[in-house]
Amino acid sequence: MALYASWIGSIVEVALARGSLDPNLAKMLETRRAEGNQGLFRAAGELGEPVRSYVARLIAIENLLAQLPVK
Repeated sequence: MALYASWIGSIVEVALARGSLDPNLAKMLETRRAEGNQGLFRAAGELGEPVRSYVARLIAIENLLAQLPVK
C-alpha cells in the first residue's frame, strides 16, 4: 500500500507542477490501470476497513490522473 501511495503521490506532484500528465507517466499509469485493482483490493481487504477506504481514495485519485491531458 505504501509503495502504491508513494507512486500515486509522485505522479500527482508532477501533474500539479506541469498542469498536465507527462507522456512517460501517462504510459506507466495506463499500464498500471490495465493490470486492474484486484491485487490492491485483496491486500486492502486483508488489512481491514481503514486501509480499504484509503485504497479507494487512492484509486479515485488515479482515475482523476487518467483524465488529465498528456503533454
